[in-house]
Amino acid sequence: MAISKGHRFPINFDEAFPHGLVMTGEVMPDTEFQSREDKARNRPVRQRMDEATGLRQWKAVMTDPGEPNAKRASFEVTFLAEVQPVPTTVEALPGMRPVELDGLTAEPRIAGNGEFKYLTYVFRATGFRAAVSTAGGGSPRRGGGDKVDNSEKTAA
Repeated sequence: MAISKGHRFPINFDEAFPHGLVMTGEVMPDTEFQSREDKARNRPVRQRMDEATGLRQWKAVMTDPGEPNAKRASFEVTFLAEVQPVPTTVEALPGMRPVELDGLTAEPRIAGNGEFKYLTYVFRATGFRAAVSTAGGGSPRRGGGDKVDNSEKTAA
């Protein structure tokens, strides 16, 4: 049995990104290329549709803090949804927020030129997972965010 080209493998977020992901910027529509003539004629920009699911495509830039190769640490994730996915976490720094993806799939691809080719993946997701509480600056993936005050309080 052969696996067809372009097959999307479902993968658990924690297996794909054990150190989590950081989204830089915002989720934007993934639009089709528009030529100069199209722009000059004021043709509307069209959003791409996924051929396999028929859903609209959205994109966001992610950074994998667990990737040792700096050139491969940042990449785009394509979201497949009728409406724009909204992150469920707050920004840790301006324009940067830790995120977890829902409905994650990976499609293997060959990247690079000449003899310097390597295996990479096209990641697609259906949205964002619900946020885990990060009050107190703890990591949402390590469960160290919720702090409890165990000091005794006396009534006056």
